[in-house]
Amino acid sequence: MSTETASPETPSGTDTLAVKALDNAITLSALILWAIVLWWAWTQNIGRTQYGVLFLGGILVVYIISEVKEAVAEQDYLDLLILVACGAVMVTATIYIYTDYEAFYIRRQGWAPDHEYRLAWLVITVILYLTWRSYGNVFLALIGGAMLYAMYGYYVPGLFGHSGLDTIHMLQMLITDLAGFYGSLTQLTAAWIAPFLLYAGLLFAFGAFDLILRIAIVSAKYIESGVAQTAVIASAIIGSINGSYAANAGMTGSFTIPTMMDAGLSGRTAAGIEGTASTSGQVLPPVMGASAFVMASMLGIPYWNIIIAGLIPAAILVFSILVAVHYTSINEIGGQDMDFEDYFEYEMTRSDKLVQGIRFGVPFAVLLITLGYFQYTVMTAALYTIVTMVTLGIATPVLQSGYNIQTGASESAYVDDVNGVWSREWWSRGRVRPAVRKVGHVRPIHTVLGTARTIRRFKPVETFLEEVSNTIHGFRRGAIILAPIAIILAAVNGVVDLLMTTGVPSRIAIMLMQLSGGILLIAVLFGMGVCIIMGVGMPTVAAYVIVSTLVAPTFINVFEVPELAAHFMVFYAAVMAGVTPPVAIAVVVASGIAGSNFWRSCGKAITIAAPLFVLPISFIYHPEIVSTVIDAQSLFTGALVMGGSITIIFALNYPFELRRRFGLPLRFGLFWLGAFVMVYPGWMLQAAGIALFVATFVSVRYVANGYELPVPAAIER
Repeated sequence: MSTETASPETPSGTDTLAVKALDNAITLSALILWAIVLWWAWTQNIGRTQYGVLFLGGILVVYIISEVKEAVAEQDYLDLLILVACGAVMVTATIYIYTDYEAFYIRRQGWAPDHEYRLAWLVITVILYLTWRSYGNVFLALIGGAMLYAMYGYYVPGLFGHSGLDTIHMLQMLITDLAGFYGSLTQLTAAWIAPFLLYAGLLFAFGAFDLILRIAIVSAKYIESGVAQTAVIASAIIGSINGSYAANAGMTGSFTIPTMMDAGLSGRTAAGIEGTASTSGQVLPPVMGASAFVMASMLGIPYWNIIIAGLIPAAILVFSILVAVHYTSINEIGGQDMDFEDYFEYEMTRSDKLVQGIRFGVPFAVLLITLGYFQYTVMTAALYTIVTMVTLGIATPVLQSGYNIQTGASESAYVDDVNGVWSREWWSRGRVRPAVRKVGHVRPIHTVLGTARTIRRFKPVETFLEEVSNTIHGFRRGAIILAPIAIILAAVNGVVDLLMTTGVPSRIAIMLMQLSGGILLIAVLFGMGVCIIMGVGMPTVAAYVIVSTLVAPTFINVFEVPELAAHFMVFYAAVMAGVTPPVAIAVVVASGIAGSNFWRSCGKAITIAAPLFVLPISFIYHPEIVSTVIDAQSLFTGALVMGGSITIIFALNYPFELRRRFGLPLRFGLFWLGAFVMVYPGWMLQAAGIALFVATFVSVRYVANGYELPVPAAIER
């Protein structure tokens, strides 16, 4: 008998069983985590800080188990050993701190015994390792660099030098005083962001992504550049929930980029469109990549006000990108119809549309009503939204399947008779035709088994079981989405606390004042540059936290810019990192999928997203477009700024049928005209600039149609 030797790359039978067990452990740990989150949201029986300790430990355990599963599948036992050690540290630290919470948070503030400092070092090491594992060397360098800067700042020359923190003080700040990694950002994630990411996980599990794609494809039938617009619509909506332009580019880009390239778009254009759409989605209300919750907390205003303030800027940006994508798309491939059959096997019936509308529309309406009308807290509104989503997510398909049977949908079931022979029953118009059974004594066990099989094959029961499975999958997916965000926010919380202690924000303010000479416009340009650098590669919410802490106070305190305008300025500027070379993470991911040249893809993304580079300046000079009240003035100013944005898009993306020596100066002039209209604080000159653009647009279209401009000839005498 021959024996076969398994290759090292092939998991053994034991490893396969271990992978399955770990997969179930991920699901179970996710369910336990969400049970804790929803329990606290409902009862709040423990303090927010103590809950934050429990939450951070729980979400890190979920993440570690998921990584252990990958290590076992790949038979990387060194990695497995490290992860098990990390899990043991976090479980021990969480139980120890949670059970002795009063001593940590009240009795021993500013002091801890030696064994707790040693435990603090272990927790810091785990956070550093998991951050590196999730986000790579850049973030490890950021956190490690902040710790080294805090301790050895006396070696730094010039403006940013300081006296340094001793090791004990740093450990107290990061761990033992329950600040730093357990601080306000971690608690905010546990209380506000986590329930919304559970909502996002449920949306995905119940098929919202599929529904969004269907809506996008249907809407594309009425738009000339249908294929590309589908990418923008789908990526922007999903990106708003996802919270990471890089992750979103990878997820939606795997579908949209091949579709655009099959339609005739070049790889660089498809990558540029996807990178821009994924980046712009981060600013869309009501989620704004989870930054809306943090912004509301930092400014101390209702979350609903952040949604209102973000509507006009988001409308300006998204509409401008849609116009840019339209011009770019038709310039390469012309109009393109999308055949629904190429993407989906069946069209939704009227009943399906009604069910999906109720299933997803009602929970979203609950969210808006509880936040906007009843003014509930974010946590309470999210709790009601989740309960509604789970209830309708399960109930509506079950009721639909029962309704289909009642109205004559053909279903078949089988009933076991005395001899074990299956006879068919037809469900028709709400009645069951009797099965033909042989004469004889019916044994009870056969009756029970037959009834069980019939119930299992009864369509509403089968649908119910399927939707319960989808719900569990949604809980699991929500935890998987949440885990890396919770890790990076805990790490960023520690970085921010260290930098605040060393006085970095005030030093940045002095630097901006020195570089700008006190001129607001120059300070804004330098401030945007700092925000872009700090936002490189980061999830949206983490980037916003850093720039709002380090850069925004300069414009609020020194230049007296309104708080909301300053925060929106740094937020949009940090998001710009997704399409700004030389890093441009969203474009890196998209160009990798498209197999295109990064720099060419980046150039295309910049021409499409050009207004994004000017819009943050508009917030400073037109704070009314990011106010908490939408009135006539904000709408009028928003329309003027949008006119300037469209001018920039027209300059960079419209296919001028002019010679190069005429086309380039025209593009250059229109670009700066659009930038002037977006920024200048006087509406009369803004309106004049838009009028000049309209005249230019009409003239260009007139020439493009083969006519000569009606320029009056000289009058003969």
